[in-house]
Amino acid sequence: MSLYRDQGVVLRTIKLGEADKIVTILTQGHGKVRGVAKGIRKTTSRFGARLEPTSHVALQCYKGRELDVVTQVETIDAFRPLREDYGSLTHAISMLEAVDQVAQERERNTALYRMLVGALRTLAGEPSPLVAPAFFWKLLSLEGFHPVLEGCARCGEEEGPFPAFDFGDGGVVCAPCARPAGRRVDPEAIALLRRILGGDLRGALARRPDRAASEVEHLGVAALEYHLERRLRSARLLEPA
Repeated sequence: MSLYRDQGVVLRTIKLGEADKIVTILTQGHGKVRGVAKGIRKTTSRFGARLEPTSHVALQCYKGRELDVVTQVETIDAFRPLREDYGSLTHAISMLEAVDQVAQERERNTALYRMLVGALRTLAGEPSPLVAPAFFWKLLSLEGFHPVLEGCARCGEEEGPFPAFDFGDGGVVCAPCARPAGRRVDPEAIALLRRILGGDLRGALARRPDRAASEVEHLGVAALEYHLERRLRSARLLEPA
């Protein structure tokens, strides 16, 4: 086994035996890795509290065939504000679950890593209910599913109005092209989504929670689940942060 050092965000943990845990971490240099943290559940563990979901850590591991072995951990940022607020924590957990589903094991994805760290920092400092849905949409864009918002995704009509969003077509659709399978969407929600993906994320996060923000959140969850082809278990816990 070879020794390596890296830094990453803890995505989830699973109990193993009486004292160990399997820890899934999105690292900066090695992609998503799964490692065994031996003795982590013992009261005498040196780094038990450091390997909790949302924690940003520096770590040392031995590389194994299937599971690595975590030997050292130092906290970079525990993101304590996320753990102290239920709304923020549920939004953070939903982002971790989404990343866990998208990231490939041992495939480096620096953009995804930086985006996740940035989103957690933003949520910890500015607890807005739009952080998680904005992250979902940016994650979809990173994966090649940037939504069509400036014209009908089916016929190309640019005038509008665009009363629906069709996941199969990949964006908004005009009234003649709207299918029963399409999701009805308010124009204000589409305008907000354009701001999020068009470079005005900070301005979007500064607005107060309203119907448009809630619609962008639910639309983001639905779009992500459509492309993942599975439900996000944590999505049902989402509440305004």
